[in-house]
Amino acid sequence: MENGFFDKVEDNAAVRIWAETTQQEKGDSLTEGYVSELLDFTRVSVTQNNLQEMKEIWAQWDDEAKRLFYCHYGDLPYLLDVKIDERLFRALVQYWNSAYSYFTFGKVDLVPTIEEYTALIRCPKIQVDRIYSKAANGPAFSKRLMNITGMSEQWVTARIKQKGDCRCIPWRHLRDLILAHPDMKKRVDVFALSIYGLVIFPKALGHIDEAVSDIFDRLSKGTTPLLLSWFHSHFWKVEKVSYRVFSENYSPLKELAATPRRDDITEENWTAILQNLQEEDVEWRAPWMVPDEILYRCGDFDWVPLLGVWGAVGYAPLLVLRQYRSRQFTPPTYGLVQCEFVFTGNNYKRRVRKISNAWNQTRRMKKFAANPMATPEYDQWRI
Repeated sequence: MENGFFDKVEDNAAVRIWAETTQQEKGDSLTEGYVSELLDFTRVSVTQNNLQEMKEIWAQWDDEAKRLFYCHYGDLPYLLDVKIDERLFRALVQYWNSAYSYFTFGKVDLVPTIEEYTALIRCPKIQVDRIYSKAANGPAFSKRLMNITGMSEQWVTARIKQKGDCRCIPWRHLRDLILAHPDMKKRVDVFALSIYGLVIFPKALGHIDEAVSDIFDRLSKGTTPLLLSWFHSHFWKVEKVSYRVFSENYSPLKELAATPRRDDITEENWTAILQNLQEEDVEWRAPWMVPDEILYRCGDFDWVPLLGVWGAVGYAPLLVLRQYRSRQFTPPTYGLVQCEFVFTGNNYKRRVRKISNAWNQTRRMKKFAANPMATPEYDQWRI
């Protein structure tokens, strides 16, 4: 619908019939020989930015400044203290890339859901029913930085650098602004931008990428940016760490940052653990997430297409209904992986517009909990 936002809630049984019929008629997603554009375009590195200066700045802020940050950007500062296990991260990347298995562990399908990330960050600006959409003809990088920092065009332009195939602004310039800007709200904004650029979407060490400034500038339009935080929430039995149930004032990121992590597990052992995970090792539902309805489809897509910082992916909540504590049935998957594309070339803008328009018609499904947690049809399809 071009003139308004349409959100429809449907009965679980009706969606199940539609999903199973669609899957039978169209077939599966992955075609033989398919190679994702994103595999060549994106690079995952375990090399981290040095966050010590950011931690020190945060520690020096008074309670009023911290409350201002929490009010606008949620629990992002706790990410500064989340310990990254490089051996686990390398094992995850190797495991998924080797079999194009994404978040499939043996017979267990799991993905980070929009609702889980939203609950993790607890950011008031994030809305599940809205997505980040890369502007086809948005403001220039310098204009976005001027808007975020409150600095002049001359100041911004002089500090933009070219790093490889992307334009960036060095962190040291943003650090100086955070320390000296006369407007406390601008200090908060620039600090949040730095977390997005150095922690959540790092690309060039010590720099904030142009694409990150775009997603940050449009944050009020809704985006859900934490992989390892999500991982530990679902595989807590691996390290025998449990989490408290959700409450309004509970911060899962705060607890995660304060939880000791084992550092004696080698990359080879992590790989063996991932390959041998069983259903009993999995916490299906993130303890802090209590959804009543499930966003499962947008527009004419049989799933939920997502626009990211550097590309788009197909996201299918119906593949992981057990994460919502809902009965798992056969999902429609035809064309799902082909929904992936990078933001390069002349054709991507048309595809971006199609996805953005699809989000004007979202479809939700009511939860349905029953034993067994998977239908016979799903078990047969999964094999």
